[in-house]
Amino acid sequence: MQLQDILYSQGFGTRRVCAGLVQQGWVEIYSRDDASAAPEKCTDSTADFDPEGLRFRVQGVDWEYHAKGYIVLHKPAGTECSQKPSTYPSIYTLLPPPLRQRPCKSAIQGLQAVGRLDQDTTGMLLLSDDGQFIHRMSSPKKHVPKVYRVTAKHPVTQEMVDQLLAGVVLDDDPKPVKAAACVLVDSHVLDLTLTEGKYHQVKRMLAAVGNRVEGLHRARMGSLDLPEDLAPGQWRWLTAEDMEKLKG
Repeated sequence: MQLQDILYSQGFGTRRVCAGLVQQGWVEIYSRDDASAAPEKCTDSTADFDPEGLRFRVQGVDWEYHAKGYIVLHKPAGTECSQKPSTYPSIYTLLPPPLRQRPCKSAIQGLQAVGRLDQDTTGMLLLSDDGQFIHRMSSPKKHVPKVYRVTAKHPVTQEMVDQLLAGVVLDDDPKPVKAAACVLVDSHVLDLTLTEGKYHQVKRMLAAVGNRVEGLHRARMGSLDLPEDLAPGQWRWLTAEDMEKLKG
């Protein structure tokens, strides 16, 4: 695969822009044989490389080739999961330009959020440009468990926990919705596991048992926990092990 096409596929701009980056000496390639060796400059935009596992540096920043993008972001409070936010900054502003510009067959470029978290909700947010992965992780029919740490305004009673496990009726659907698991952590804190994603579901479920959500944090999806070393606003690529954990 030509180097300019590799850069294009990774979101570094049009093919002409990518060719220019190479020709101007902004692209360096790491050796596959010697991991400790410094990258070497390549100024031939049509030079062929095997993209799989290719490590390279663009304008001083290290990258690795990914045929499809899968990342986890620690969503901070006060951000919107929208390309066109109305009040708060978009979560997409937390990503470097290449992740926002990766070419896609759909009309929208770049990685897309897997589902949405409210502007005041924090925690694990996945992003990808793989449509099948996005559907698998966000579709209610796939029953991917998502664990939320809920801070309630009023004390959480055992009766409330029992109600959430048995099922509560929301105002837009006569069919009860229930938590897959509900663990009381503290007098005002519980871990709530859901396998479907209705609009404002956690907040509405707490309201249905006579309480109110004061803080909401998504801590886990499937069996993958939000990495402890990932600070709010930071992201990282998902590993093969992470992808297996997301399956349940």
